[in-house]
Amino acid sequence: MRFPDGDVVDAALSTPSLPRFARVRYEPETPALDDVTGRTRTELDALPLAELPTGATVAVGLGSRGVHDIVPIAQTVVDELRERGFDPVVVPAMGSHGGATADGQRETLAGLGLTEDALGCPVDARMDTTVLGESAVGAPVHFSTAALAADGVLVVNRVKPHTNFTGRFESGPTKMATVGLGKQAGAQAVHERALDEGYVPVVEAAFEVVRESTPLLGGLAVVENFHDRTATVEGIPAADLPAAEEPLTAAATEHMPTLPYDDLDVLVVDRIGKDVSGTGMDTNVIGRYRVLNAADPATPDIDRIVVRDLTEATHGNGIGVGLADVTTRRVADRLDLDQVYTNALTSNSLRKASIPVVLPDDERAVTAALSTIGGYDPEAVRVAWIRDTGHLSTFRVSAALARDRPETVEVETWLSLSFEDGDPVFSPVD
Repeated sequence: MRFPDGDVVDAALSTPSLPRFARVRYEPETPALDDVTGRTRTELDALPLAELPTGATVAVGLGSRGVHDIVPIAQTVVDELRERGFDPVVVPAMGSHGGATADGQRETLAGLGLTEDALGCPVDARMDTTVLGESAVGAPVHFSTAALAADGVLVVNRVKPHTNFTGRFESGPTKMATVGLGKQAGAQAVHERALDEGYVPVVEAAFEVVRESTPLLGGLAVVENFHDRTATVEGIPAADLPAAEEPLTAAATEHMPTLPYDDLDVLVVDRIGKDVSGTGMDTNVIGRYRVLNAADPATPDIDRIVVRDLTEATHGNGIGVGLADVTTRRVADRLDLDQVYTNALTSNSLRKASIPVVLPDDERAVTAALSTIGGYDPEAVRVAWIRDTGHLSTFRVSAALARDRPETVEVETWLSLSFEDGDPVFSPVD
């Protein structure tokens, strides 16, 4: 696809004066777990592993999310299972991610540091599923054939607010055991029925079938704090799901990274990716679900969103770029549309795969956002500039936001913004 070059864009764009910026630090109180691996070992005792015979194969479901301590947690799980006399095997539990191919899912795990060498056990990334039956809402329930072949199955997943829906449980072991281990076919079946019935009842109905028809032991639920560090790890047996997720979901919601501002003219996001959020950038942070039959969050209210780049670990899966208004040719060139479209079609979130306005470089992308918000005043414009939606402890804000900031936000350095060859340069000023 050919996008307009700089001359065409420059002829249509005005050149607003750039606002002053400040680098700020946002430090709300947040809990942290000191001994992550020790807690992981202890919490495995909550699962009914003792019911398995010595030598039993245990499938460990791991996903595509960027959980900060996923490598030491996963390594500890594998090591502990082996020490207890079991034979662990990792099964990717990520629905359609990785382009819905075995190689793609294996590559996605590897991008997170979860390789066979690092884990010390095989990774069975087959996409085959077995239909366990039909759920109470009439949807077929698929389950990974590789996981079903094991004597026991456990999942390791972060509990967090979902990017498409709200409910008494959202992202966590229940969803991973159904949508994640359902592979592409199972994820698609859940998402299709959820458009009519809602996500919570559809996932819960599928989970009931999974719990009754598979050797599911339960899961390790990881809750992260504001800084994306581990706040707690909790073992939950399958019999206690999904109810046991409810207090963890509430805690994750309380501690999740969010912007300390409810009203922005422009948000600039340096990078998006599946390792940041299932939707590339967390919809709860940007205030945009863009899902059929679901209203967007009330806050924050952001007029323009600019996406500058993709993360390396997302391997070209730029799902969520459609949540932005403007992006760069750099992003467009890096998009792997096979992965993006597979993800969007499976999840029925077509707007997240839309291509926004593509401009040649960062300078023109930011200029376009500033120029299309209505009346413009560099001293009044409300701009936040973040690394990604998972890292919000330090970021940059325009002068208006630096002045009108909550007590939990501290100005560290004043900055001037300029561009060199289209790339942003922030320089300290008095």
